[in-house]
Amino acid sequence: MNEVIKQIKERKSVRVFEDREIETHLKDEILNSAFQAPTAGGMMLYSILDITDKELKAKLSITCDNQPFIATAPIVLIFLADYQRWYDCFNLNGCNPRKPGEGDILLASSDALIAAQNTVVAAESLGLGSCYIGDILENCEVVSELLNLPEFVIPVSMLVYGYPTKQQRERKKPIRFEREYIVYENKYHRLTKAQHDEMHKIRNEKTSTINKNVAEDIKALCKRKYMSDFSLEMDRSVGEYLKKFRKRS
Repeated sequence: MNEVIKQIKERKSVRVFEDREIETHLKDEILNSAFQAPTAGGMMLYSILDITDKELKAKLSITCDNQPFIATAPIVLIFLADYQRWYDCFNLNGCNPRKPGEGDILLASSDALIAAQNTVVAAESLGLGSCYIGDILENCEVVSELLNLPEFVIPVSMLVYGYPTKQQRERKKPIRFEREYIVYENKYHRLTKAQHDEMHKIRNEKTSTINKNVAEDIKALCKRKYMSDFSLEMDRSVGEYLKKFRKRS
């Protein structure tokens, strides 16, 4: 197995870091890796905020579901879906552009997330841990105001990086679902109740989950994640943002 594949397979989210700064040249490598990511039309429809202000980190840690490790993480990067830069560029060069619409912001979001994942792989190769902070979307309106974002920019992801503690390095990576339930040939395949049960049962057995009742596990996850206050608020805030985007186009 080559080293890149090995690191991708071993990489897991890290939320506890050593009290140790990341060297400047390593931070530069992480940022530079983002710029090498695939990008729609070579446009690089994203911007990256390097959050170095301690007070701002602390505010983000509170805004993002009260997670203290964000405030102390050596590196905090926010990846923005950014069509403002190109819209301004088109206007400044007399192109008379239409205003960006929902499709544009979704394409920019893809660009931003691809760039973000490049930094995750790069960080792993440098012996650094990382963790995506999905909560950045829950309060995108508040975050946008906090970061002084213009109208055609939206925060789609935040990542924290640092040297993982020994416990974090040794912690087992969560088991993924089996390939047969994720990869389909040519056409989408909806799973039957029996297939859903088997998919979860296999993973439970591999993770030595004490509770073997698949239905109870699924109900608990639905309540904890999909029907959570966080999830509902994220839907509302992002939905409101996209409504405004639709009106602009």
